[in-house]
Amino acid sequence: MSEPENEGVAAGPPAPAAAAAGVEVGAAAPVPPQAPRRLPRAVGVALATAGLLAVTAASAAVTVAVGKPAARPAAPAPSKAAASASASASASASASVSATPSAAPVPVPTAVPAEPAPASTVKGTVKNGLHEGDLRYFLLPIPAGGESYGPADGMTMTNDDVSALFGKQDGIMDILGSYGYKGGASRTYRTADGKAEVTVTLLKLGSASAARDFVKGFKVESLDPFDIDGDPGGHGYLQAPKHQAYTGSMSGISSQGEIQYTIDVDVKGTPDKALLNDLMKRQREWLTTGG
Repeated sequence: MSEPENEGVAAGPPAPAAAAAGVEVGAAAPVPPQAPRRLPRAVGVALATAGLLAVTAASAAVTVAVGKPAARPAAPAPSKAAASASASASASASASVSATPSAAPVPVPTAVPAEPAPASTVKGTVKNGLHEGDLRYFLLPIPAGGESYGPADGMTMTNDDVSALFGKQDGIMDILGSYGYKGGASRTYRTADGKAEVTVTLLKLGSASAARDFVKGFKVESLDPFDIDGDPGGHGYLQAPKHQAYTGSMSGISSQGEIQYTIDVDVKGTPDKALLNDLMKRQREWLTTGG
């Protein structure tokens, strides 16, 4: 079945992003007209994840014809002397077997447990509200059973990666530079039940006040924001699909310390804001404590 048309949004594999079309970020200097920003995933396209698509494999039976073996000549009958010797040998062997004690039971080998997955070497610490070390360490951990797209530790973002978050609009890296941009990290994973794909993106800015100002100036045109429970400085956006069989998306934007974080969620049908609220809360706690 062909996928439904999704105007203005290109379908593709999961890629880190923040929200829907037309993201605006405020800056001290005048900002040139902004190019439309793409959604993190295609809207209106069925989500091809485990549990949503079933593949049926058919097996074919193979019949092999085997020819009869060639006739073998009959063996000659044994002589009386040979028969007598054979009977004596059989009786001796039988007595020997009876005198032999029964063999000890063969021990069953014990299953060797699989080696655990190698521990992550990515490290980070929180001191005086500031985050030090590898920025990937502060990405919200993947829940049990979740499957990472790409490296399990996440990815350090290049300037091109970060620019792509904002539709490669002109001057975006200069705008980020006015907030003291220092680096970015991202990770996308699928939940254990296969029903949702989650992308977490972190941008490290120059200070806590710069991160808060960035969030305040972050807007998504054509979508109304909603409040994130338990995070007065954060806000979210929701894109419901035209049909419940298609993919819906939502994004949450907030900051903790000098880290601005965005969480994008794609699910089948209309997204539940409670899922995004929980993810945003846990990401904030992780940034606050550092684990």
